Amino acid sequence: MRIARHLVDGQPALALVTDEGLATLESDHTDLPSLLNAAEGDLISAVEAMATGPVRTLDDAQLLSPVGRPPAILAVGLNYGAHAAEGGREPPSVPIIFNKHHNCIVGPGAAIHLPAAAPNMVDYEGELAVVIGRSARAVSAADAADYIAGYTIMNDVSVRDWQRASPTMTMGKSWDTHGPCGPWIVTSDSIDPHSCRLVTEVSGEVRQDAKTDDLIFDCYQVVEHLSTAFTLDPGTIISTGTPAGVGLFFDPPRLLSAGDEVSITIEGIGTLTNPVIAEPGA
Repeated sequence: MRIARHLVDGQPALALVTDEGLATLESDHTDLPSLLNAAEGDLISAVEAMATGPVRTLDDAQLLSPVGRPPAILAVGLNYGAHAAEGGREPPSVPIIFNKHHNCIVGPGAAIHLPAAAPNMVDYEGELAVVIGRSARAVSAADAADYIAGYTIMNDVSVRDWQRASPTMTMGKSWDTHGPCGPWIVTSDSIDPHSCRLVTEVSGEVRQDAKTDDLIFDCYQVVEHLSTAFTLDPGTIISTGTPAGVGLFFDPPRLLSAGDEVSITIEGIGTLTNPVIAEPGA
C-alpha cells in the first residue's frame, strides 16, 4: 500500500495511491502522525476504510511530503560500508545519530535552496527513510518491524562546510528545504527494506547506485538503538544513511549548483525529484 499527502482545494489531505491515481481519505486527519495515532497500529485497515474520496490522477496532483510535521527527524551517519570506505573511515561500532530540524522538510518537486550564507558546498545524499507507526520504546531488533508504518525516500541535503565546523552535524543538515521527502510512504508489508536498489541522479547523471544490503546497521537495529534511549512517536522519520557516491568525495568534488535536479529512486518505493535553485531573495 502507498499513502501520499497532497493538496485538495489548497489544503493538505492524505490519499491512497492506486493504479488510477490518488483516492483522497475522507477523514479529519490531514497528516500522517494524527492518522497513525488514531489507527492504533492498524494503518492499512484505517486507510482502506477512509479511501472513499474522489480519485485524482497523479499528473493533476500536487504531492507534499508524506509526513508534513514529523514529531522528530533522526538520521544515521556513515551507515553504508562503501560510503565509510570512500571517506577513508572505519565503519562505526555504534550508529552515529543526528537530528534534522522539522522545517527542512519539503515534498516532491519543491526546490532545494542553495543558502545565501553557504552556497558552495551543498551536497546530495539519497537515503531510505523509516516512518514509525506506533509508539516505540525499548523495542528489540527482532520486533522492530511491528513498529514501522512504512518507508519513504529522503534527500539528506548537507551543507558540508557547516557540517564540518561543529562537533555535531545538526547545523549542516537542517537548513530550510534540505530534507526533501516522498513521493509517498510504502507500507512495511509491501517492501523488504534491506534488499532495495537505491540510485541517485544529478541532472540525469548517476552518482549513487547501491543496494540497501550494504547498510552497516539495518533499519531494525537502528530502531532498537534509538528506542533504547527514548520513545519514538508515531510519524517519526529515521533516515538510514547514504551510500557511496556523494559529491564531496569526487576528485574534484561535484557539489550542487543552481539549475541542477536531484532524483532519488528506491526500488519498491518510487522516485523523489527536486530542482536546485539559489535561495530566493538572496
